Amino acid sequence: MGKNRRLVIIYMLIFAAIIALVIVFADDWFGGKQTPTASLSRVTEWATDNKIASVEIVDDRTLNITTAATVTPDTGGDVAEGGKVKSTISTEYVGEFIKLLKENNVPFVVKYSSGFNWGSFLLTVLPLLMLVALFIFIMRGARGANSQAFNFSRSRARLADGAKPTVTFSDVAGVEEAKQELQEIVEFLKQPEKFLALGARIPRGVLLIGAPGTGKTLLARAIAGEAGVPFFSISGSEFVEMFVGVGASRVRDLFDQAKRNAPCIVFVDEIDAVGRHRGAGLGGGHDEREQTLNQILVEMDGFDTSTNVIVLAATNRPDILDPALLRPGRFDRRVVLDPPDINGRTGILQVHAKGKPLDPSVSLETISRQTVGFSGADLANLVNEAAILAARRNKKTIGMIEFEEAIDRVIAGPEKKSRIISAREKEITAYHEAGHALVARKLPHADPVHKVSIVARGMMGGYTRLLPTEDRNMITRSQLMDRLSVLVAGHVAEEIIFNEKTTGPHDDIDRVTKIARAMVTEYGMSDRLELRTFGHKEELVFLGKEISEQRNYSERVALEIDREVRAIIQKAYDVAKAILLENKAKLVQIAERLIAEESLEGERLEKLFNEPVPTAPAQA
Repeated sequence: MGKNRRLVIIYMLIFAAIIALVIVFADDWFGGKQTPTASLSRVTEWATDNKIASVEIVDDRTLNITTAATVTPDTGGDVAEGGKVKSTISTEYVGEFIKLLKENNVPFVVKYSSGFNWGSFLLTVLPLLMLVALFIFIMRGARGANSQAFNFSRSRARLADGAKPTVTFSDVAGVEEAKQELQEIVEFLKQPEKFLALGARIPRGVLLIGAPGTGKTLLARAIAGEAGVPFFSISGSEFVEMFVGVGASRVRDLFDQAKRNAPCIVFVDEIDAVGRHRGAGLGGGHDEREQTLNQILVEMDGFDTSTNVIVLAATNRPDILDPALLRPGRFDRRVVLDPPDINGRTGILQVHAKGKPLDPSVSLETISRQTVGFSGADLANLVNEAAILAARRNKKTIGMIEFEEAIDRVIAGPEKKSRIISAREKEITAYHEAGHALVARKLPHADPVHKVSIVARGMMGGYTRLLPTEDRNMITRSQLMDRLSVLVAGHVAEEIIFNEKTTGPHDDIDRVTKIARAMVTEYGMSDRLELRTFGHKEELVFLGKEISEQRNYSERVALEIDREVRAIIQKAYDVAKAILLENKAKLVQIAERLIAEESLEGERLEKLFNEPVPTAPAQA
């Protein structure tokens, strides 16, 4: 907008210059034949020789002469009787020239121009104005090309107008408890006198804590939209520069702007970039990041209680923040945003599906049951992927098939249709996935099987997706043991059918090892080692969130831990092997159907589980 305004001003100046030139030289350009001119000495001779009929003296400097006989001027050739000739005269000679005219009885008239001579003024002033405008234009261009040199210490916070909210609490779902906590912030910004009359002090800072994608930034914008106040948004990394003192200067400028626009909200995203624990890095107190953090601490603690400025900050790493930042008086309140439960996921899907043409067969409740562990960002991506798939297939509505495939794309990636798989590998993959599905079907504490596929996606050659019946906040030992049996079932199926081991189950084995070791060292689920945790973990703040595990047990206990881990894995292995050997015919039936159809899910899979086993199953 500023650039267009400068161009308009330049064009106006150029137009004015053209008009001024036209005014000054109109007579010369558009007056036809130019009037001849003569010197003052020649005009004097004509007056003495009675060759002048009359003279018009204009402004004591211009002579308009009408001839009484044929004369020869300096320019323009001979002029006949009654012609026009121009001449110029100096002001000091005007009196003498008039006396000469009187002596020779030459009629004359003296005239003076009335009003302001715009042509002369423009011709004099306009070049100066154009030079000034050109200088300003060059300086502004240099400033735009190197704006950091002029605004280096200014805050880079983006201001959103609260009078036109784009996000409100109705656009946020799955975090109902967090919205209730933050409703007080909205009420304070709308009616601060209600709290101040009772001597209450609203929290000066609210820290939003949650995993990536849980909606921290969206919730902050919703607060500003509900309260209808200005919203300053900035990232923690935007404070810190390579020059010492710039970050602190930007903090001061940001809070000065906030106080001038109070009541308002200041939102600092990813505050861990500047609010890490002090004293953990190089440079000591002269470190730029620490100087910036110190300024934030001072500004937050220096707020007046009557200043309606609230600081919101978001982070997914609260453990590395400086304790001084979290103390009461700065970030008084912490709001934790957990991954949404089944009701929250349904609400999030409804928000993102609003305005999209859904097929009547789509059940958002069914989709929410299949998306355990999905964050709000994952669910938004899921709905978008389903819409893209429907558009790719030239459909007018988004169907359940698109949502099912979108879930697979979000979890495992797109199908690798171009990957060439030999018949042998396809058969091994089919038995591997059939082993997972069959063991999960038979174990009482395992989640129900929802889909089995041998279509390659991402890094996986195939996958078996289980559908939990409910959200869980804790897991029992029986559920963990059944989960281990399901994980090793693919490896066991390959051994039973092919009497061979492959690299396919490497991810399953890694997960089995981690779960079994956690059961022994963290969850206290070992009968021999009893209720005790093993290993002390320390987070190294200097290196970010890197965890260093220190052993706090002897070598003998380490041997016992290894034996317990091995025993747990062996027990899971034995359970899976017993189930697959007892139901080998069913395993072959499922694998053969997978080889033929590649993917089984929902009713087709349930029907296959309930089908009778052929009396003479095919031998592998």
